[in-house]
Amino acid sequence: MAGRQIYNPDGFKNTQTDGTITGYEFQFKAQYYRGFTLSILRDIQVNMDGEDVPREDVRITVNGSTFTLEEARTVIDPELRWEFGEFATISVVKEGGLKPGKHHICAKQIIAPSYMPFVTEAVCEADFEI
Repeated sequence: MAGRQIYNPDGFKNTQTDGTITGYEFQFKAQYYRGFTLSILRDIQVNMDGEDVPREDVRITVNGSTFTLEEARTVIDPELRWEFGEFATISVVKEGGLKPGKHHICAKQIIAPSYMPFVTEAVCEADFEI
């Protein structure tokens, strides 16, 4: 488990559309020391309770705008930066969401800064309850 607060403890919840639970969301902080435009975000890998989430089911919301991970790679708007220390909301499409009770999340942020010859990865784990 990370030594500092990566996840917002109040940010874990199921999401609804027209009264039906359609998934869940969580909030966590950018782990890159400079913050970044979404165009360098390569992936957010989510494993919930030991089950990998398909990439196409993950969305990111920054400054009120929501994108699939593929869409995020095209975002260069400086108003849509994920700043260091700020929470982004990560939504997962999953019929029925998460059952009430205890859960374990492991999420990995993968970015590719243009001035580095490699990608950086930050793994963040936490236990929480819905």
